Amino acid sequence: MSQRNGADKPLKWWQLSLMGVACTIGTGYFLGTGVGIRIGGPGILLAFLLAAFSTFVVFDLLARMTADDPLDGSFCAYANKAFGRWAEFSSGWVYWSSELLIMGSQMAALSLFTRLWFPNVPLWIFASVYAFLGICIIAIGTKGFERMEHVFAVMKLAAIILFILIAALALFGVFGTGKHKPGWPVPLFPHGLKGGWSSMIYAFYSFGGIEVMGLLAIRLKEPKEAPKAGRVMISVLTALYLVSLTLALSLAPWSTIDHKESAFVSSLEGYGIAFVPHLFNAVFIIAGFSTMIASLFAVTKIMVTLAKDGNAPKLFAKVGKGKRSMPYFAFGLTIVMLAGSILMALLMPDSVYEYITTAAAQMLLYNWIFTLMTAGKLLRLSMWGQIKRWIGVGIIVLAVTGTLFHHTSRPGFFISIGFLALIGGLTLLMQKRWKSPSLQPASK
Repeated sequence: MSQRNGADKPLKWWQLSLMGVACTIGTGYFLGTGVGIRIGGPGILLAFLLAAFSTFVVFDLLARMTADDPLDGSFCAYANKAFGRWAEFSSGWVYWSSELLIMGSQMAALSLFTRLWFPNVPLWIFASVYAFLGICIIAIGTKGFERMEHVFAVMKLAAIILFILIAALALFGVFGTGKHKPGWPVPLFPHGLKGGWSSMIYAFYSFGGIEVMGLLAIRLKEPKEAPKAGRVMISVLTALYLVSLTLALSLAPWSTIDHKESAFVSSLEGYGIAFVPHLFNAVFIIAGFSTMIASLFAVTKIMVTLAKDGNAPKLFAKVGKGKRSMPYFAFGLTIVMLAGSILMALLMPDSVYEYITTAAAQMLLYNWIFTLMTAGKLLRLSMWGQIKRWIGVGIIVLAVTGTLFHHTSRPGFFISIGFLALIGGLTLLMQKRWKSPSLQPASK
């Protein structure tokens, strides 16, 4: 596995924290929480606390592995180091395939958001424009990608803080009486514990993206500051998430929040703040586009890593000449597969593609579990460290299995198991080929 690339300008810990914000805050938070609230009620707040704890444990252990031994490929590289080539192969391809599917849904969502302002323009035109812009940003190189993500991170943080300020003013009557009566007090779990259990997955969706932060941690000026970057990022996000959600649930009863609309827009209905729907529509577009280009960067990076280690065709490890050393073949494959994913999102029935992307998001959590298993093998953990690791595993398993208890997420669970079975079968087939000396990766 190749070591840190000294050609890139090193990152400071706070820059990695900003990158984490950009890669994490997306439509999963701004829109997905509405579905979680409808399923679990105000208990979604507890789900966010549990998701935040698990996210912290996963990234903290991943960052500690980076600090001990910075390796290109992050979680894939450490899986290889801990368990062997089969682990890198399966982990890398699970991540690559899931992110590609998620990107298609992100672009379909971006197109729908933009239609609010241009209702007569076909969706495929918007999807093509966003895809082209994302490809251009990635083609500029890592530096350009990081600069754009830093800008997006500040904009998304500002949007959440702005909502908190507006909601607080609304709560104190500055804008008069809203459409709904205040939402508290209410039962924490109006649909029982099963409803709260089923809603956990939507809290986890709001923290998805730390994998990209792990891939970039190798570029830290001081790799030992990776855990610090994660602590700051996750702590800030958790505080903002909980405060903004508490305010949203204070302004409107959970039962009035439309699962097809953002909880933040729904809670401010009736206050006469005309710019709110347009403001948040712009925020949704920025958030979705930001996480989309982060996914573009990640799948290209993972493909290069897999190819370097012989777990994908060697062609995809080749890079061009020049300062940026662009992996043109891997990037070209990403573009082709992205186009296919967009077509699937736009042509396939909405419910079917929603199930597939829900499954893909769950597959990211399977990789989180594998990262925790890897850390247990590579790190010397204290007793408390081991306890935290297993609690993290348990909470993630609870979130995944909770999808079985609601019709919205149940199909996605079974589809994700199907994907795992497919990639597992390919791994078994590849193990026979790996025994051939001619197919062994180059010596390191």
